[in-house]
Amino acid sequence: MKGNVWESVKKWFYEKKCYHIFPLLIYMTLYLFWFHLVEMIPRSWYFSITMPFDYLIPFCEYFVIFYLSWFGFVAAGLVFMFFYDRDSFDQLQTMLMIGMTLFLVLSTILPNRQPLRLLEMPRDNIFTRMIIVLWRTDTPTNVWPSIHVYNSAVIAIAFFKSKKKKLQTLPVRLLIGIWSAGIIASTAFVKQHSLFDIISALALTVIVYIVVYTYGKVYHCKKWDAMWEAKTKGA
Repeated sequence: MKGNVWESVKKWFYEKKCYHIFPLLIYMTLYLFWFHLVEMIPRSWYFSITMPFDYLIPFCEYFVIFYLSWFGFVAAGLVFMFFYDRDSFDQLQTMLMIGMTLFLVLSTILPNRQPLRLLEMPRDNIFTRMIIVLWRTDTPTNVWPSIHVYNSAVIAIAFFKSKKKKLQTLPVRLLIGIWSAGIIASTAFVKQHSLFDIISALALTVIVYIVVYTYGKVYHCKKWDAMWEAKTKGA
């Protein structure tokens, strides 16, 4: 009985090509380890990331909701694309891995920080308290280019470029567009990132978009697909 269940699970796993998520899972393990090292290794200097316009952007604690929603936005976007549009998922994970790797390289060779955080909160409410907790857990170092901005833009692109008709509807595009734009704006309003971080992340998004969507450089798990097709034909 157990053997039959296991065989059914294996068959479903391969028929649905669930192994397409392996590259991203493996990569995220390496990414988190590398980023932890970059954050933990003591540095004698940091490159300060600021622009004059940063000091004209008002602090708005309400945007912390958008900022924290990034985790759900990225996770939901990945899960949805994985099960609903596998081709778009492959393009999405490729863009994520390229951009996040470049971020790690820059953080390693050019340790950076932003000095925009407030010394004292202008108000006391649930949102400012959330930001205080956020600032305690998330350092202002190695912030360039903003992964919050880059990943949000990449998720939005995956939805906008999907050929699935249900994703081409106006409500879906409005939801994704407003959500991603809110997250991007929040990085400046809660003083987590400089405008320079945001501009750099969007510029990186354009470059990686050209690589993936224009030149078709996408990791498609072709070897795994070929193995499954050969096994199916031989069965």
